[in-house]
Amino acid sequence: MLLTSGQISMTISSCIVFIFTSLLFLSGYVLQQQTVRGLQEALRPPPPPTPTLSASAPHPSSAIPKEFGNPPGSKGHVAFEEYISVRKPEGGWGKVAYVQLLRDHIHVCNAVMLFADLSRERSPAQRVILYPSVWDEQRESQKAMTPYLETSMRLLQRAAKRYGVRLLPIKPILGLGVGSVMAYPLAGLFSLTTFDRLVYLRPSGLMLNSSPLDDLFTTPMNTSLATLSAGSAELPVTPSIVLLRPSTERYRDFATSLSAAGYSDEAFLQNSAPIVEKSPISGRETVRLLAETSALEFEGDDFNMTSFFAGTSYVHIQDIGMPGPEYDAPRDAFLRSRPSGFQARGAWEDVYETYRTKRMDICGLDLEPVGLAGGGDDDGASGLPAFVEETV
Repeated sequence: MLLTSGQISMTISSCIVFIFTSLLFLSGYVLQQQTVRGLQEALRPPPPPTPTLSASAPHPSSAIPKEFGNPPGSKGHVAFEEYISVRKPEGGWGKVAYVQLLRDHIHVCNAVMLFADLSRERSPAQRVILYPSVWDEQRESQKAMTPYLETSMRLLQRAAKRYGVRLLPIKPILGLGVGSVMAYPLAGLFSLTTFDRLVYLRPSGLMLNSSPLDDLFTTPMNTSLATLSAGSAELPVTPSIVLLRPSTERYRDFATSLSAAGYSDEAFLQNSAPIVEKSPISGRETVRLLAETSALEFEGDDFNMTSFFAGTSYVHIQDIGMPGPEYDAPRDAFLRSRPSGFQARGAWEDVYETYRTKRMDICGLDLEPVGLAGGGDDDGASGLPAFVEETV
């Protein structure tokens, strides 16, 4: 069939339109891809500089800059690796650990916050959380499953996956019941003989600088138990930092001394040796291992808020008239408990506000209403505190 001149013109015109449309589309696509690649190159952060140490430089101390740090088991930065080789526990960093002993739900978030800070600070020590084994039993059987239990188990799993924490369930002391604080005594930490040395930080508190605390793992220790408190003559407090060497013999001594009333932490800690605070940093100001918010009231006029935060390792938060930093305390109680000094009051308020912010950022939890019961578990007591099984 012959085409008319009109049909031929229409066909040629359609082909020309198709060709130019295709070329326009392809050119637009190429231009778009070039623009996207240009934006990606512009937004990509520059590679970090490789840290170097001069031959005459001194060995890094416990105040090594954290940009040289690596998480446990990782490799890479020269300064960090030299620090680890110089400041190394006798059995290696795999044989020492920060440990948290949980007895109720209210302190679970505090433990997770602590290990989040240790992860951020790149502490090479191991991380362990002991928690009541009845929590696992209740979760599996759905017995007495409460929002607090669900939240606690969720936070524990986050600590294991995100911060490399070992989760170890423990059984309570026979006859005391799982709801008793004394059913999970601090002395049970002597049973963790897979470690050469443990550091326990009493809740609740803020980790500001882990390096001075890491030095506790390398400091010579002539006793199996040493403690540090930040109390004063006006306000003595229970030790907030506990350093111990796990021992089967010491654990047996503890087990045989148990009475029907249990074994309080105060009785356990009363015969401990003191931790002597000293600066391991040559030519710098002494770093304070521990501060207590209740002791800020007794600071003098020379107290400096900036120096307090820069030169303190761990701040334990406990004040008369305040239920704890996890709770939404009444405004009048908050105002009555503040230190009178201007700088000390500013530091005190910043500690509470920082704790509240971290609690929300890390745990997703707001402050609890005053009067929340922390534990409330009932049966299932058997045995002494010890390793039962490891969960992840």
